[in-house]
Amino acid sequence: MNKKIAIQGTEASFHDMAAREYFGSAIDLVECRTFRQQCRELVADGSDYALMAIENSLVGSILPNYGLLEEFPIEIAGEVYIRIQQHLLALPGQRLADIASVRSHPIALQQCSEFLESQPQIRCIESHDTAASAKEIAANQLQGVAAIAGRLAAERFGLVILAESIENNRANYTRFLILEKENDKQVAKLPNKASLTFHVRDRIGALAEVLNIFITYSLNLGLIQSTPMLGRPEEYAFHVDINFQNYTDFLAALKQVGKVTTKLKILGKYQAGAKPGSYNKK
Repeated sequence: MNKKIAIQGTEASFHDMAAREYFGSAIDLVECRTFRQQCRELVADGSDYALMAIENSLVGSILPNYGLLEEFPIEIAGEVYIRIQQHLLALPGQRLADIASVRSHPIALQQCSEFLESQPQIRCIESHDTAASAKEIAANQLQGVAAIAGRLAAERFGLVILAESIENNRANYTRFLILEKENDKQVAKLPNKASLTFHVRDRIGALAEVLNIFITYSLNLGLIQSTPMLGRPEEYAFHVDINFQNYTDFLAALKQVGKVTTKLKILGKYQAGAKPGSYNKK
């Protein structure tokens, strides 16, 4: 039986590509318009897993998604990185000079800002998904309109590529999290990475105290991200990714961190995904 994977967006999107990279082709997509809808589908057993973008090498972290990880009873079971190549897609027979507007997800537009600035005649229109923009152009035979999306979208919807690899930098990759309901069986065989969220008291040295614990137990901090706490503008939640070789040391560190934080949630323990290799800059 195929696994049901909830993604933000539609078929032929980068979420679709990442899901197939991680799970293989034997999957059924549960298409969601928003990341929040993804989480609801997963919690309500509408899908077996959800696949959520969390950070991009060019535009940084998707901050609202950290809040969803903390809000819903879900956990990270794995991760996958994929190279993001953005192309300008349009109907067959169209030329770049014919294009008056381009549609895509706001993050995709941001990733291609340099190309778009070089085409001042093109008006940018934000949409909820890259592939959905391409699908709409094909379904409605929209002349003078282009989409920024991946090659899979061009192939799936019968569009042509007017401009290839228009992202600002070829070292453009996105990290996706594999999510499952809390207490479900973990995908990872042997965890060597963990994601945590913690809150600290509003006092000098509170964050440093936590970081020193990680140092004491030789844990490698791969990411630290802060987000303000609603209703308490002077307090922050901290989200960290930790790589470790010794699982026992990791558990011992967690015990100590729990003593100096006001809240600690393990978002997931899993196997680290392989990062893309280096790419030449444009």
